[in-house]
Amino acid sequence: MKSGVMSAFWISAACGVAGYVIGSIPFGWIIVKLVKGIDVREFGSGRTGGTNVFRAAGLVPGLVTAILDVLKGVIAVLIVRHFVVDTAGWAEALAGFGVVLGHNASCFLNFRGGAGGATAVGTSIAIWPWGGAPAFAIGSLMLFVGGYASIASMLAGLTVAVGNTVGAMLGATHWSYAAYGWGVLGLILIALRPNIERLRAGTEKRVSWFKRPQPSQSGSPTAQQ
Repeated sequence: MKSGVMSAFWISAACGVAGYVIGSIPFGWIIVKLVKGIDVREFGSGRTGGTNVFRAAGLVPGLVTAILDVLKGVIAVLIVRHFVVDTAGWAEALAGFGVVLGHNASCFLNFRGGAGGATAVGTSIAIWPWGGAPAFAIGSLMLFVGGYASIASMLAGLTVAVGNTVGAMLGATHWSYAAYGWGVLGLILIALRPNIERLRAGTEKRVSWFKRPQPSQSGSPTAQQ
């Protein structure tokens, strides 16, 4: 029994590490490098997510980045689900957490990356759609209507955390998925600390979807989302 528990622990831990490596693939950095020949980390917020790619390279590269960031979360979780038998869901939960951690702190980019919103939505939809789908809807509404990428990411993370917890309380899903949700929300909040300070100060800038700013070299982690 004890050896079985230890085996499950190490398998789940390995899934978390594998998820981290997959999440570390910096699609935004690669796309901007190919399209514009610049390092997206030296532009705008210095992040590699879809919003900053949009600012650096335009709408299509930004959308492609966001889609790929979502898909890497989905694919990582589905791979684990296919190959690992885990009735408690910890392998999938740790893989999902690892993907978001890798996206935010990529081992290929000196532990820099994005804020984790899109990737968290992808992992969440794959882990438990009843928690992930509402997060996608609420986050998208805030992003495209409200224009605040930082609030969109935080709302998406909070929706997953609360939704998965309620699901676990009702017996509809695993408590490991609830733990995953709160862990991912924590990663998003850590990544968005500068944005939270600007929101409090009333200086956070909205995303202007119809007017992209001219490229300027900033790259400061405290720059806009």
